[in-house]
Amino acid sequence: MLSSRFFRGILLVSGVATLLVGCTSAPDYTPKPKGYNRIDLPPHSYQQLAPGHPYTFQYSRYAKVLRDSSYLAQPHWINVYYPTLHANIQITYTDINRDKKVFNRMLESARKLTSKHEIKAIAIDESMLKTPSGMRVSVFELSGEVPSQFQFYTTDSTKHFFRGALYFPTATANDSLSPVIDYVKKDIVQLINTLKYK
Repeated sequence: MLSSRFFRGILLVSGVATLLVGCTSAPDYTPKPKGYNRIDLPPHSYQQLAPGHPYTFQYSRYAKVLRDSSYLAQPHWINVYYPTLHANIQITYTDINRDKKVFNRMLESARKLTSKHEIKAIAIDESMLKTPSGMRVSVFELSGEVPSQFQFYTTDSTKHFFRGALYFPTATANDSLSPVIDYVKKDIVQLINTLKYK
């Protein structure tokens, strides 16, 4: 029968061997620079918005149209959501019904929603686009660590007020999202260029 001294001896030898192996010199280690995951983006491809709204446009085949479920949502507010990119284009629409007060309120609201990002924005570039159908669109490109990098609105000042904003519900730095932001911006330009009212 093996004695407890024998087991203690084995434990002691094992412990010394572990220390000797652990004390050998470690290989040189150089930390790798911070990098970002590679993002594979599909080719741009579009489909027509299903009927049921007072407007229509083309949007990405890789996105889903979801009803806006916020408590403030009006009937024709939707989200164009990209499940694989975690990007969301929030679309709001208001029938201003030739009411100058409603028109001014919507204009002020669109400006306020953009200016809310001034705290974190490095720059806000405003430009005016003209669509193939002659519609004028005010576009705002925001840079910096902002939750919305691209916003726009268009109105005929008598009936339609259509606004959109790109959001990423993530804490990822915008420089790492840059390829995705640029990708979705192209889809937004397609949306704007194909926007028509019914």
